This record gives sequence, structure tokens and C-alpha cells, in this order.
Amino acid sequence: MDRAELAPLIDHTVLGPETTIADVEDVLDDAADHGMNACIPPYAVDHAADYAPEVTLATVIGFPHGQNAPEVKHREGVLAWKAGADELDVVLNVAHVKAGRLEDVEDELAELVAAVPIPVKVIIETALLTDAEKHDACEAAREADAAMVKTSTGFAEGGAIVADVELMSEYLPVKASGGVGSYDEAMAMLEAGAERIGASSGIEILEGAPE
Repeated sequence: MDRAELAPLIDHTVLGPETTIADVEDVLDDAADHGMNACIPPYAVDHAADYAPEVTLATVIGFPHGQNAPEVKHREGVLAWKAGADELDVVLNVAHVKAGRLEDVEDELAELVAAVPIPVKVIIETALLTDAEKHDACEAAREADAAMVKTSTGFAEGGAIVADVELMSEYLPVKASGGVGSYDEAMAMLEAGAERIGASSGIEILEGAPE
């Protein structure tokens, strides 16, 4: 896959707790220059939509632990959409998955999906789940009509691995995120079934791709 084909599959990401508007602008500049998308903190969406209207903007909801009240996630998602977000990456309630409260997980996600006219990707945080729980989380996301499932926030130990992408792709398109830092790693995820890559190393990934 060459750079032009790969670039639109990358969500170039900056989500650290110290992320400034200047950091967001740097990511947006890189995304615009190379044809990537951008994934940024919710507080910066309004500015980003004005600063780089040509860049597809994703932002995060319930980040990074997913334990916000459902009403808070719902409101956060609507506000992000109205501010200019093109896509939402929402962290499901991992504790509910582990406790077997899957109806609660599905209901929370379905309410958010129904509230916004933009794609919702569900972060299941694979590093914290057993394989059986990953199946449950993906099933809940699919039943909620989510657009994609995403491996990781990047804030738990462990990130995207091929086996998880293969498992998740049985349910919905997959965004592989967390620890993907090179062209070879990105291609391994895409070959396993991922359709999107989330990475703070978008430039490095593209630099490894053939022109």
C-alpha cells in the first residue's frame, strides 16, 4: 500500500493530558499536509473545525476510562458533534462488560449512536478484557449500531495486536489503535482486518510506506 492509499486510513492522534491547542494545530497541520484524519481532545474540536475544515475530525467521548454516567457521555457526544466533530470514539464501560451487564452497555451505546448523525466508534480496551469479554463487547457495539470497534485508548497497558483485530473484525470494521508506530505494524493490522489505524506516529507510519 503506498502513501496516498494509506494516509486516509490513519487517524493522526494527540490525546495526552497535557495536549495544548498548539499541539492540536501541529497534528492538524500534519494531517492536512499528508491527507490523514485527526483525533483530538473534545475541548479543541470547535477550534480545530475552524482551523482545519478540510481535515476529518474524530474526538473521544468518556475518555479514557468509560465510566462516566450515560447521560454525560450522551451530552458530551452531542456537544462534540455540534462543535464540528465528524466522528466520535467512545469508551464503553469496561466494568459493565466484566460484570456481565451487557444490556446496560448496549443501551448506553445505542442512545449515543441515535443522538448524533455521525459515525460512532466504540473503544473496547482489549488489554483489560478476556477473549470472551471482547466478543461480548463487540456484540454490544454491533447491536447498538456502532460504525466501528476500536482496540484501545492507549492509556491501558497494551494496545492493538493482530489476534484482537481478527476477533473484532468478525463483528464490525476495526480501528487498530495503541502502539502502532511503523508502516510494518500498520500493515499487519490492516492485513488482519483493520480498516483504520489510530496513532500518534502517523508521519512515521507514512514515511515507511512506498511512494
